[in-house]
Amino acid sequence: MYTISGHHHISMLTKNAPLNNQFYQKVLGLRRVKKTVNQDNPTMYHLFYGDLTGSAGTELSFFEMPKAGSTIRGTNAITQIGLLVPSFESLLFWKKRFESFDVRHGEITSYAGRDALHFEDSEGLRMMLLNNNGEVVPENWSVWKDSTVEEKHQILGMGTVEITVRHLESLANTLKDMFGYVEASRSDTEAIYQSVGGQSFGEIVIKQEEGASEKPGKGSIHHLAIRVKNEDELRYWEEVVKERGFHSTGIVDRFYFQSLYFRESNGILFEIATDGPGFTADSTVEELGKALDLPPFLEERRAEIEANLAPIDS
Repeated sequence: MYTISGHHHISMLTKNAPLNNQFYQKVLGLRRVKKTVNQDNPTMYHLFYGDLTGSAGTELSFFEMPKAGSTIRGTNAITQIGLLVPSFESLLFWKKRFESFDVRHGEITSYAGRDALHFEDSEGLRMMLLNNNGEVVPENWSVWKDSTVEEKHQILGMGTVEITVRHLESLANTLKDMFGYVEASRSDTEAIYQSVGGQSFGEIVIKQEEGASEKPGKGSIHHLAIRVKNEDELRYWEEVVKERGFHSTGIVDRFYFQSLYFRESNGILFEIATDGPGFTADSTVEELGKALDLPPFLEERRAEIEANLAPIDS
């Protein structure tokens, strides 16, 4: 039986690609590893930020939707993203950094058993830095030496992801019974599940909350992608999803990885994505994220696509 090895990436909506580009590169110190377009709607940017090569588990991705309104927060949504930093001293560093850049943030507190610093980007996307406390991280994660943040405090990759739903039990059963996640803790209204026992790089916190469903807008989270090694594993999971009674998209070739998408019974959109080929499929490591990269099936439309995209680099 195959297992899920952690988070792959997480995708959000932005109204303003230039401001998004500035914040995630200059303030958070992440590398823009791919500047491309939404393959289903190439009139909009699709930006990826991560480590040196945008390794699986480090990727934050954004679709630009210039007409997006504000998010109306509610339940049945992915509500918060955790990002791992090396130490408690790193949280102190980041608190000062957020103050200097006028980033909205709280005090250092705790979340899911870890020291945490909650913050938001300029569009209200809720995130938190989590103290990894020297614990193991996936071996494929690589430091980006040219970050605006010194290496000892750099964001390592994705940690705990929070999902808020009306029906905790149904999502819990999907994670546990279908994907083999381990239950780390449980109460009537909150549960923690880990794809790799004891590790936060594949951890999901489920919170149960009644009320209206979230209405997405700028700063909302579109979907969470979880990680598998290759297409053989993805085909296995395609059958598992089908047997569970969920409707999936079937396998979609995203050029940089293979994927399938499905919604669980609360309406949360999950993607299952392969590790490879990765973002170096059409770029050297040195040139990642600098030019507009298009998958081969869109290359013949390059002139049209570029004409409809506004520059995002100052």
